[in-house]
Amino acid sequence: MSVQYYEGIGRRKESTARVRLMSGTGVFLVNDRPAEEYFPRVGDLESILQSFTATGQDRGTFDVTVVVSGGGVSGQTDAVKLGLARAFVKMNHENTPSLRKLGLLTRDARIKERKKPGLKRARKAPTYTKR
Repeated sequence: MSVQYYEGIGRRKESTARVRLMSGTGVFLVNDRPAEEYFPRVGDLESILQSFTATGQDRGTFDVTVVVSGGGVSGQTDAVKLGLARAFVKMNHENTPSLRKLGLLTRDARIKERKKPGLKRARKAPTYTKR
């Protein structure tokens, strides 16, 4: 027996998250760990769960499983947030305007800038000495 689920892929910086949304009892697992344990920083889980309030859905009626890899805490948080919003759009296209209004469907394209030759970092130049 296969379970019907809706999948969304989210990316941010070096992080990639595959989010699966299915009807259930409100279980939220990130890499086989509870989301509260995986994202302990204040505000991270609340920003991820914005999609539920934007679409007017109850968190307790859906099971969410996430496989996230790469990057750091901030990148993974934003990747999961985008993946969850995309999963809600696949579930029901009428969710798109409310999610877009809050900016949950916009991918943040900022990435680390490459180091240039002759510089210490991407833009930091060596200290100028006159003598």
